[in-house]
Amino acid sequence: MDEIRAKQLHDEILAKTAEYYSLVHKSQQDAPFEAGKSKVNYAGRVFDEKEMVNLVDSALEFWLTSGRYSREFETKLAAYLGVEHALLVNSGSSANLLAFSALTSPLLGDRRIKRGDEVITVACGFPTTIAPIIQFGAVPVFVDVELNGANIDVSQLDKALSDKSKAVMIAHTLGNPFDLKKVKNFCDEHGLFLIEDNCDALGSKFDGRFTGTWGDIGTSSFYPPHHLTMGEGGAVYTNDPLLKKVLLSIRDWGRECWCNSGVDNSCGCRFTKQFGSLPKGYDHKYVYSHFGYNLKATDLQAAIGVAQLDKVDSFTEKRQKNYAYLYEKLHDLPQLSIFTALPGAEPSWFGFLLSVTDKAGFIRNDLTEYLEKNKIQTRNLFAGNIIKHPCFETLVEDVDYRVIGELPNTETIMNNSFWIGLYPGMTNEKLDYMADKIRDFCRKS
Repeated sequence: MDEIRAKQLHDEILAKTAEYYSLVHKSQQDAPFEAGKSKVNYAGRVFDEKEMVNLVDSALEFWLTSGRYSREFETKLAAYLGVEHALLVNSGSSANLLAFSALTSPLLGDRRIKRGDEVITVACGFPTTIAPIIQFGAVPVFVDVELNGANIDVSQLDKALSDKSKAVMIAHTLGNPFDLKKVKNFCDEHGLFLIEDNCDALGSKFDGRFTGTWGDIGTSSFYPPHHLTMGEGGAVYTNDPLLKKVLLSIRDWGRECWCNSGVDNSCGCRFTKQFGSLPKGYDHKYVYSHFGYNLKATDLQAAIGVAQLDKVDSFTEKRQKNYAYLYEKLHDLPQLSIFTALPGAEPSWFGFLLSVTDKAGFIRNDLTEYLEKNKIQTRNLFAGNIIKHPCFETLVEDVDYRVIGELPNTETIMNNSFWIGLYPGMTNEKLDYMADKIRDFCRKS
């Protein structure tokens, strides 16, 4: 192979890729906003030539599966969050599945979650926070949320506690941190695991510490609308070396071996150990200590994420500025209430949540249909109340799941709340347009 020519071609291709970004994607991103004609998306990708250059560089290498970019991303994410271990996976849903599955490992002894054990959570959120609990055969115990922040009502934690409780698994709603001090103290007091679903909150802080790092395991999603994107992708992170070992095993087919892809015999005893009832010396690469999956992401995805990580602080700053801008425009409307953060919380806002109040002469869908007709995307707060969905029709209350009280605030959010975008690609012109349309509708209704 002519290495000099190959390097020359490689560099030319990457230079052309950067030129292509400027010609095609940058011009699209810089297109002027036309009120009433341009669509205002609730979220979107924010990127420059660096993501595209990394992606093409990875494609030229053609390793495809987890490789050098994946390792670089894991190292950079762990350093950013200030945690010991971060593992890249193929989606935020897989991250939640992996995080929960790790807590069922026999390596955790009596603390591990078994079928029939209970996990405290909320019904007001995204289904993949609770799907792994139900699919395993554990019992989710649903408590209500508080209206101001749409996060767990910590006063209900004691009511949800039983002798079967093993963990709390909840999300930071739309980037707004729940009361981590009280939840963490509750978990510590009762010996419960805490999984922070941080998929909507990367970059958020509570008392100066990143969300996702307070619990035993944190999870992230890198789907396009999220705080950084790989197209598809996610991560789990922890400071616990035993949990890291379990997470790595379950992510990689459940295997006992910890070698990187393409590497053999890192342990130095690939053919000499005894495992279970297998013959002594059975190949360590094909010994399985857990029932696992293949949840790895590709190096193509990781290459994009490496470039995105350099922007996460600026993304957070822009999200916070956009929230403050919209809040100033809309906070005085009696027909609407805006969700707010707790003292000590520094949200990296994922969305701008509004609730129609009893002073309004309209319902939520009246307003959202009006906004959609005016090319403004809206979203409900995910499932609203997950136990009202068809997927729960085959489950039996008090057997497959428990509910603490009537969940009145969850019901209110399900019926009255929606959110609009404030992602980093949002301009003041778009924010003004959304605010003006909302104010116009409230004034006329």
